Amino acid sequence: MPQYSAAPTAEPSPDPSPPRYDDQWTGGRWTASDADRRLVVTDPSTEAPLATVPAGTARDADLAVRAAAAAFPGWATTPVRERAVLLRRVVEGLERNAEWFARVITSEVGAPSRMALQTHVGLSVGMAAHCVETAASYGFEERVGHSLVVREAAGVAACITPWNMPLLLTVQKLLPALAAGCTVVHKPSELTPLHARLLAEVFAEADLPPGVVNMIVGTGDTLGAALVTHPLVDVVSLTGSTRAGRQVSALGADGIKRIHLELGGKNASLVLDDADLPAAVGATVDQVLFNSGQTCLQWSRLLVPRDRQEEAVELAGRTMDGYVTGDPRDPSTDLGPLVSAAAHARVSDYIVRGASEGGARLVRGGTGRPAGLSTGYYVRPTIFADVDPLTTIGQEEIFGPVLCVIPYDDEDQAIRIVNGTRYGLHGAVWSGDDSRAERVARRFRTGLVDVNGGSFNPAAPFGGFKQSGIGRECGTAGLEAFLETKSMQLPQGSGDQVVGPRLRATAPTAARDQEPATVPNQERNDG
Repeated sequence: MPQYSAAPTAEPSPDPSPPRYDDQWTGGRWTASDADRRLVVTDPSTEAPLATVPAGTARDADLAVRAAAAAFPGWATTPVRERAVLLRRVVEGLERNAEWFARVITSEVGAPSRMALQTHVGLSVGMAAHCVETAASYGFEERVGHSLVVREAAGVAACITPWNMPLLLTVQKLLPALAAGCTVVHKPSELTPLHARLLAEVFAEADLPPGVVNMIVGTGDTLGAALVTHPLVDVVSLTGSTRAGRQVSALGADGIKRIHLELGGKNASLVLDDADLPAAVGATVDQVLFNSGQTCLQWSRLLVPRDRQEEAVELAGRTMDGYVTGDPRDPSTDLGPLVSAAAHARVSDYIVRGASEGGARLVRGGTGRPAGLSTGYYVRPTIFADVDPLTTIGQEEIFGPVLCVIPYDDEDQAIRIVNGTRYGLHGAVWSGDDSRAERVARRFRTGLVDVNGGSFNPAAPFGGFKQSGIGRECGTAGLEAFLETKSMQLPQGSGDQVVGPRLRATAPTAARDQEPATVPNQERNDG
């Protein structure tokens, strides 16, 4: 790809010593980190090291934040149309380097090569373009009576992104923040930082001013905490687990940080009694297996009428059997590995618990690697039937290719099950009647509902209810997440209402000569 020596290789190296990166992208250049600890980036399909990166320090965070703060005044006052010109170059850079990004994502995430290019990178390019054009057409000022209401950049934004869809979820934060006029410090997941090194160079090639975008790698407990608590950080935007969201909220409380959270989900696909069952079940299985089940939008619960459960299970099994699990670099592969040994252990533990509690039936898959795969963090696509919605697998986010089929007796019970977790991110409803499906969708306590297969819309707000998050991304809502609102009360002329000390000077003489009224026990409030 790029011209810079810091660009990561796209394939794992046969050399037993993987590439070593010792720097962070700060102030428009690669800057040596003072980290004395290394993080190993692993290829999840081979378990071989891809590279080592610095375990970033509080000093790294401070340098990056100060670079962003120094760049903020100039970037925030750059006209929107000029920012849009530069950011369109970023979109072009993403398109130009799509193959490189896809190869790196296949290597560090384990995403099958076809999906890495078409979905991970393809959606990222589309999302980036949409974010730029949203800002270019946005009304940053409006008159409200005699006030001028101005929306302006919120300041320095710390954007903390996950490993599962790393490029897309990074673009979904960074492009709106930059278009709004914020400067950014980006902390990618330490599991998948290599795509972020490429992205930093795309920003550099687009000629964004130094310090506008900074990228630092490290762990959440050290680097993430340093960013969230830094006094010069104005906005924190995190996509991650609900546990991480709690930690960020607590850390940001002392500084009263503006915090946006996109967190986990235990999403339900509700098939009503008049739905096309094969279409609904097929779409649900496709969605639950996307990215090897490692998405917050995954429909991990399939709710079906009790008298159709066995038919639904059979349909789901046949669909699942059509997926090929294997080497993500093989074009015929549909499912790659999970991202890490820890992810593999976690999903395997959920499968064991599912088979041992609550009376659920394991009807497909189970623990252990798929046949023929002795290396890599692979799991077998799994289906449980007769799942009690109150058991562990009915309540907790598994984040793997595991489908829980839950039977219900009537619509009201189904809605109670849909809304009966601590999450509220995504869902789906299927019916032979679009009006009925929409009516039922209104009863979901979730931020996003797909109605009869409605597709994702990047112009619509995206985010969750309950413990699935705070705030919204995408569209104008995603842009406004990085804006502050200022009201400027403009003079109206001689008819202005007089307030404050000037009132005494302009009051009629007779009124000034009267004794002031007494208000007992009145306390002064200077708030």
